Amino acid sequence: MSLFSFIKDAGEKILDALTPDKAQANGEALTKHVQDALSGIDTSKIQVKVEGEKVIATGEASSQEEKEKILLALGNVAGVSGVDDQITVSGPVVTAAQFVVVKSGDTLSAISLRVYGDANKYQKIFDANKPLLKDVNKIYPGQTLRIPE
Repeated sequence: MSLFSFIKDAGEKILDALTPDKAQANGEALTKHVQDALSGIDTSKIQVKVEGEKVIATGEASSQEEKEKILLALGNVAGVSGVDDQITVSGPVVTAAQFVVVKSGDTLSAISLRVYGDANKYQKIFDANKPLLKDVNKIYPGQTLRIPE
């Protein structure tokens, strides 16, 4: 279990004010966001709790890839500065993917060139971040992406 850091001001704006009285509503909003964003993944065993700018994710995912996508869906939200990963994996545990934070001016091709040495492998990054990414041309600075081996 570990804490993943995210850029607080980057991401989709779905949360109310991050105050203690809004914690339950924000937890419900994040749970719904994950279910909507990851419609092909069973997220029914995941629980989300908001504590200030940090999200605590508990429960069970069926694979390392699904776990990573859940964490990214939670962290790539405006107002979230970290996700405390307490999710276990029920399936075979594989090596975790690498993560990259998108910089201003980045494209998937530029990230692919930096990571793989080949700009044409951008589709591999896009596929690894579906359904969080809908379009290869729509990434934003501060967004965290999964980079598969």
